Amino acid sequence: MNDAFTWLLLLIPISVGLAYVTTPDSLWTFAAAAAGVIPLAEWMRRATEHLARRAGPAIGGLLNVSFGNTAELVLALFVLAAGKPDVVKAQLTGSIIGNSLLGLGLAILVGSIGRDKQVFKRARAGQLSSLLVLSMIALLLPALFDYVVSTRAVDGRHLLDEHLSFSVSLVLVFVYFANLVYTLVTHRDVFAFAHPARDVSADTQTDAPWPVSGAIAVLAAATAATALEAHYVSGALTSTASTLGLSEFFLGVIVLAVVGNTAEYVSAVYFARQDQMGLAISITVGSTIQIALLVAPLLVIVSAFSGQPMNLVFSSPLELIAIAAVTFAVNSVVQDGETTWFEGVLLLSIYALLALAFYFV
Repeated sequence: MNDAFTWLLLLIPISVGLAYVTTPDSLWTFAAAAAGVIPLAEWMRRATEHLARRAGPAIGGLLNVSFGNTAELVLALFVLAAGKPDVVKAQLTGSIIGNSLLGLGLAILVGSIGRDKQVFKRARAGQLSSLLVLSMIALLLPALFDYVVSTRAVDGRHLLDEHLSFSVSLVLVFVYFANLVYTLVTHRDVFAFAHPARDVSADTQTDAPWPVSGAIAVLAAATAATALEAHYVSGALTSTASTLGLSEFFLGVIVLAVVGNTAEYVSAVYFARQDQMGLAISITVGSTIQIALLVAPLLVIVSAFSGQPMNLVFSSPLELIAIAAVTFAVNSVVQDGETTWFEGVLLLSIYALLALAFYFV
């Protein structure tokens, strides 16, 4: 896995070269830059992991979960700066369904090869299920509020949407950090073996942790490179959608979301294959929670001060259905504390159905 992600770093200079040889908004530039985000996300994960090992369990856990979706956040910020809030919301929806349906489905399916079933600790799964329900309520509420306001012809509807979204975002960020205190401090013994921040991947388990300065340098360089790739992706989004005959919405909900989360998929599949299904669930569903409770609220809060405010009103009913589908599907799979290959197939099938709906939209 190390060699693959190292070689994929060549996509970064390739994307820069293509931007000059062709144009910054060409399909080839978009493809190379989008793919270039994948190894950068993985190197961010590794740098954060090594920092976590140096910092100890509590601070390390905070670092791991806080920087887990840095690549996706940077990508979304650039797309938002390009004036495409609907694409950003589509990307958020895609990340939610991608992590919990595609990522978890693949992990369960691959992890079940040669095994009748895999078991995991139900305490962490139950906690994640509760947070998924909260996330669903919080993300559905602004859309329902917007519908109620629109039926009453209330003046300043969009301003009210922004105010509610900002307020909801503050509550979600509070819950996110309260959850960190709960799982990493006050009840750390309960979640000690179920939290991804407690575990170290096979890539680094046998090696000494990187020096703090080296890990910070890698994290900073990867973030800067991600910003460059995100600049190309956001600039080429419209022309790429036109060239491929796809909507920007589809590119956001499927392509950008998958690109930003591929590192999580690879990690989840790897740990599931090592019969650590609890960790695979923590990675995939935990990433979904982070998108809903931290990344989406941060985008709303940052946008409020940038002159291009974004709300949490998901205008497409398909997005709302997708978010609800994730909650129901994941809860039904993890409630019994075990998984089989057929449950992986079910999650992947739900993802395929949603992807088809987004495509034909």
